[in-house]
Amino acid sequence: MTYLTLDGIKLLLKQPDQSTPKGKRNLAMLSLMYDTGARVQEIIDLMPSSINFNKPYTIRITGKGNKKRIVPLMENQVEILKDYMKCNRLLESYASKYPLFSNTRMEKISRMGITVILKKYADMARSENPTLISSNITPHVLRHSKAMHLLQAGVNLVYIRDFLGHTAVSTTEIYARADSKFKREALEKAYIGISKSDQKTDALWLKDGELLEWLKSF
Repeated sequence: MTYLTLDGIKLLLKQPDQSTPKGKRNLAMLSLMYDTGARVQEIIDLMPSSINFNKPYTIRITGKGNKKRIVPLMENQVEILKDYMKCNRLLESYASKYPLFSNTRMEKISRMGITVILKKYADMARSENPTLISSNITPHVLRHSKAMHLLQAGVNLVYIRDFLGHTAVSTTEIYARADSKFKREALEKAYIGISKSDQKTDALWLKDGELLEWLKSF
């Protein structure tokens, strides 16, 4: 599973130029995609009326099977959204059913459009710090990143399931398995052998030709 660290997300979201309308839109869109863990189509289908600007701030997301879920919004995210929407007159009552994020033709932004925007900023961020931004980043990576960060912060899998709009917690458990894998690898790298048995030796199964051939057949 590919996901970005918190530092990677911060670096990515630092790239859009906030002095331009497009930069404001792109920051609002990408930061909202990360903060809500929304799928690409869920972001595409949003309208200004989806957002509740009264405390506690929330956004109504329509997911697979037309299932709706309410996701809380943090104050910083609300400020980014308001700045973008004010610049594009999306706070006006007549614009409540307009697409929240549109292209130059004032139509819903497309999947390809979001992918191209993300790639542009990922390339910019990678040139600044290649260790933080993977080469195969896609919009869904932002959703993966949010899920992993919630898990690492100690949020219960049931809450993460509801947050992401999964129908079963078993789907969400993939993040727990991935997080455990990376934690184990980190521990192994930091481990210092203190006994003879800790010294590196070839595993016995590496000397078993028949077993190796059987494993390769999978």
